[in-house]
Amino acid sequence: MFTLGRLESVARDAGLAFEAVDLDRLGAESDVIITTTSSFQPILKASQVARGTHLACMGTDTRGKQELDTDILAGAKVFTDDVAQSASIGEAQHAVGQGLLSQGNIVEFGFVIVGHHPGRQSADEITVFDGTGVGLQDLADASAAVDAAIAKGVAIDIDF
Repeated sequence: MFTLGRLESVARDAGLAFEAVDLDRLGAESDVIITTTSSFQPILKASQVARGTHLACMGTDTRGKQELDTDILAGAKVFTDDVAQSASIGEAQHAVGQGLLSQGNIVEFGFVIVGHHPGRQSADEITVFDGTGVGLQDLADASAAVDAAIAKGVAIDIDF
């Protein structure tokens, strides 16, 4: 089990800054939240997520898994690498099952990459990416994101 104390120790050993905060503060101060759990209970509630936040849910996909409260997905623009998997065993499964989100409103992220979907349309939108584990698409998405960041001058290319 990876406890918070262990996470802090690993971060400090790697020379990384680490500060544990409660979820209300995390949501109020974060532009991006990444979840990587195998939780079967929602960790974040809609009231803990500020307007304009992007959430990337990378935790284990399985029937019953849930990292986010369904109200977050109901009020967000939801993207994924595989719509059917997101709706059946991914983060969107509970919101879809409760009728709060239709499978047709989950956007395959590849459509954003190739310009067939606009992606985020306002700074106030809450966006969710439900990564279901399509490795090749993950690499293509990451490559496109890096290229865009370099082109905008918010990242640099480092040879190593």
